[in-house]
Amino acid sequence: MIAALLAAAARAVAGGTVRWASAPSDDRQRVFFANHTSHLDFILIWASLPPHMRKRARPVAARDYWEAGPLRRYLARKVFRAVLIERAAPAERVDRVDRNPGMRGREAIARMVEVLDREDSLIVFPEGTRGSGVEVAEFKSGLYYLWRERPEVELVPVHLENLNRVLPKGEFIPVPMITRVSFGPPLDCAEGEPKEAFLERARQAVQRLGEP
Repeated sequence: MIAALLAAAARAVAGGTVRWASAPSDDRQRVFFANHTSHLDFILIWASLPPHMRKRARPVAARDYWEAGPLRRYLARKVFRAVLIERAAPAERVDRVDRNPGMRGREAIARMVEVLDREDSLIVFPEGTRGSGVEVAEFKSGLYYLWRERPEVELVPVHLENLNRVLPKGEFIPVPMITRVSFGPPLDCAEGEPKEAFLERARQAVQRLGEP
């Protein structure tokens, strides 16, 4: 019930218009990958999914943000069932472990693969950090490695519009505003495609959904 109420509240606050290139006709596993402009991003994508898909969709989110306080921790763990991962520490707090971003990235991919092996879906943000909402930034390599590990899972691009205005960076209270969530057609994946080509094609798939 809490999940249903939160989904309704998120749609009401964001005034979200949801459009699908082709409405999903089955309940197969999917990885939804989107541009990232706000802490509300994964909540609105999650809320925009049909209820039967929402039950299986688990957002990948930053542990330091979503465990900062009992309410966020409860929502992340009990309601959204988020996959919480470690982000790089700020420069002034970098320790010996944080100097190995490759290890941190491999651990994150391993956790996401575990979730897929439980037959859940994922919501991910390949830019790795919040952008301006104008251009989709270069994708980090995680999406490529996730696809390479589980190529049978469908990859669906998603574009979010105006979420950076609903909850601007540094703010905590959302401002009601019309947003748009666009789900594109599944990404065609070619076996053996180079990492850079794959990531750029995936980035462009998201970018195109935001074009007039």
